[in-house]
Amino acid sequence: MRFRHKWVFDSRAFIGLLALFCLAGSGYGQKADLAALKAKAEKGDAEAQHQLAVIYDTGVGVLKSYAESGKWYLKAANQGVAEAQFILGSRYYEYGKKSKESYKTAFGWFYKAARQGLREAQFNTGIMYGLGQGVPTNNVEAYKWLVLASAQGSMQAMMVREGLAGELTAEQMAEAERQAAAFAAKRIFKPQIGLLGDSSAPPNSVGTGFFITEDGYLVTNFHVVEDSQSYAVKTRKGTFPAQLIKTDKPNDIALLKVSGIFNPLPISTNRQVRLGQSVFTIGFPNPDMQGLEPKLTRGEISSLAGMKDDARHYQISVPVQPGNSGGPLVDLAGNAVGIVTMRLGDFRTLRLTGALPQNVNYAVKGSFLSSLLDGLPELKTRLKAPNPSTDRTFDEVVKEVEEGVGIVLAY
Repeated sequence: MRFRHKWVFDSRAFIGLLALFCLAGSGYGQKADLAALKAKAEKGDAEAQHQLAVIYDTGVGVLKSYAESGKWYLKAANQGVAEAQFILGSRYYEYGKKSKESYKTAFGWFYKAARQGLREAQFNTGIMYGLGQGVPTNNVEAYKWLVLASAQGSMQAMMVREGLAGELTAEQMAEAERQAAAFAAKRIFKPQIGLLGDSSAPPNSVGTGFFITEDGYLVTNFHVVEDSQSYAVKTRKGTFPAQLIKTDKPNDIALLKVSGIFNPLPISTNRQVRLGQSVFTIGFPNPDMQGLEPKLTRGEISSLAGMKDDARHYQISVPVQPGNSGGPLVDLAGNAVGIVTMRLGDFRTLRLTGALPQNVNYAVKGSFLSSLLDGLPELKTRLKAPNPSTDRTFDEVVKEVEEGVGIVLAY
């Protein structure tokens, strides 16, 4: 496969997401706040330097200034902010079309951000190794960095990686995968720009949950709420404080309660689930990066047992990411037949087997949720009856499920 310039990840969408972070509840368009932010940046606060760079880059409350944003990106990048390093790399890459020296500088910034685990930088590092831009061509290194970006869910990296595989020997591919498996990201600084809660501190954990009663009982994963002291649930109606009611750690289930009137989903047991049955989930993967709008993914029941034939789980082909944990696994009638709980870890599987897993994910069976609720007989009487197979359209079912999910924040 030939590498092409167009494969390099464009920073504009990335900058747009950073701008969203700055806008969310921060009011940086106000002169007083901007002055305070600038004062912090001038004192050497890397977080403030990074935010100020994004503000000048996007014109949030100020006139856009390429030079001013570049100055603050450089200061933040020199303190180890991977996002700033990536954007500087993107700028130098554009200069590289006129000057090969700029490609060297671009590669240097991409490589620093890639070492910190930034997916987009890993992708661009792999591309530049493949193109021989700013660094000697090295397809083994290119494949390694594309594997790492793929392991974080980059579809672009997966496409290019598969094309490059045909140009490597079996030994080269094995070496690249060995190096990828041994890689450990060394994050120097991670911006704490929060989107989600009303708290000034970022949440310990973020997941998805779904309502099972009209009066606000909600299900999520135990690992979402574990080791936290307070909880909130964010829906289209607002953000509500939540109380932890009951947990089942072995089966990774937690029950929360918020005040209000909500749209519950009916629960179905595993006796009605078949191998190959179509299912889907709606959740909030990586909300700090992908945003707060609910995301739908579809797939099938791949196995009626989980890892090592664990009878508690279904194996599913529904794509999930961090943030989907605790979301409902739903059949086409709109019944929650399980709880999305985990994905087969890319890095762990790569280390153990030498190959990346291909969309292998798991959900706790609905029967285990029913068993948890058996201990709350007063609650079981308020559960919604399962939907029969109907002639409702998929769009109608999706709308119903969308109204029954929320973001779970654990502090």
